[in-house]
Amino acid sequence: MANFFALKNFTTLSDLHPNMANLKIIGIVIGKTDVKGFPDRKRNIGSERYTFSFTIRDSPTHFVNATSWGNEDYIRSLSASFRVGECVTIENPLVQRKELEREEKFSPATPSDCKLLLSEDHSTVKVCSSYEVDTKLLSLIHLPVKESRDYYSLGDIVANGHSLDGRIINVLAAVKSVGEPKYFTTSDRRKGQRCEVKLYDEMESSFAMMCSWDNESILLAQSWVPRETVIFAADVRINFDKFRNCMTATVISKTIITTNPETPEANILLNFIRGNKETNPQDDAIDSYLEESINLNTIVDVYTVKQLKVKALKNEGKDDPFYGILYAYISTLNIDGETTKVVRNRCSSCGYIVNEASSICTTCNKDSSKFKSVFLSFDMLIDLTDHTGTLHSCSLTGNVAEETLGCTVNEFLAMTDEQKTALKWQFLLERSKIYLKVFLSDRARGRLRISVISCKLADPVEASRKLSGQGNI
Repeated sequence: MANFFALKNFTTLSDLHPNMANLKIIGIVIGKTDVKGFPDRKRNIGSERYTFSFTIRDSPTHFVNATSWGNEDYIRSLSASFRVGECVTIENPLVQRKELEREEKFSPATPSDCKLLLSEDHSTVKVCSSYEVDTKLLSLIHLPVKESRDYYSLGDIVANGHSLDGRIINVLAAVKSVGEPKYFTTSDRRKGQRCEVKLYDEMESSFAMMCSWDNESILLAQSWVPRETVIFAADVRINFDKFRNCMTATVISKTIITTNPETPEANILLNFIRGNKETNPQDDAIDSYLEESINLNTIVDVYTVKQLKVKALKNEGKDDPFYGILYAYISTLNIDGETTKVVRNRCSSCGYIVNEASSICTTCNKDSSKFKSVFLSFDMLIDLTDHTGTLHSCSLTGNVAEETLGCTVNEFLAMTDEQKTALKWQFLLERSKIYLKVFLSDRARGRLRISVISCKLADPVEASRKLSGQGNI
């Protein structure tokens, strides 16, 4: 690759030193942060400056962080012009010595003592065309930034428990499932999104990794194929999740994730997941029950209650569920009565409801001495009503219930009875747009088993148009 650099007059990252000028650098982007805005306290008080950073690599041993500052249009346009995994050329960056302690607290740790600053007036970043890129450069995307044996297995994390709380470590694991991005608004009206990835390995069947706020990591996660992808996540934060009562991982600004790393350890794990493609059907059932991961954009059929019941009868004899949209009122929502009917303990290992009298999960651990921890989860049955009838005992659980009610389980449990009643009437008085998963079951009331996979207050104009016969019915 040295001849490639010389031929193209590129400067290698290993040769960088402060105050170099007229540089041209090529490398593959291995990490990237979101665009952020900050009040401009120097140049134009009252306005905002925008920034984002990325990490570029040109050899197995050398990679550096690059940061660009500028106005919002320029920064957003530049950030959108390339993604992780693409090769780029950088011209005329400013090379500075990095402040190790301050910068690596929030940025990926790099072997270089330099960093790159990009300005709108002097620097350019361009995606390389295919003929410009050496195959050796492309292969670097599958090489972890940490030593291949420097990681914790999921079993190690669970075994160490609270001793790892707050630690930043490396994790090697397989991808079990990738949730759809979920959008939220904080109490101070900041908008964000999150995505939950379920990981697994030889020792642990399910372990949650959160991608919150960081759109770049969420985009990367959406490219992973469940049960076929292995990741090496360098510098993720491990925390004890009090809501779930178990350990979880969180992607942070320091994190760099390598997809399908080409290392001996990753190959062993990849062979394991390929040899265990026949999954436990209970695992898939509970994942579906707790967090429906179907893309809501693929659900387009709109039903009335009556039409949905007719559709279900036509599906008799079929094992597969069907999905649909219902514009209806929640006519029964008993959340201001006895809380045990609303919140249940679930096993953090398999996700099934734990017998509250014995505190034993009869699904995965009949031996109480081996019983794993539990977490609290919404678990309620609601009725849905429109002008054609009522669907009784529809299941509203887990994260879908939290997003519907707009609060976590712990926040709900801290409410007074009056607050719970007020929350209930927010839904009983308003028409909602409800996405449903429906299938026939002899054990369900009315032979219909219905799970709510999304529920939000409906736009009145949209609901009126759909219900007037203009929708897909």
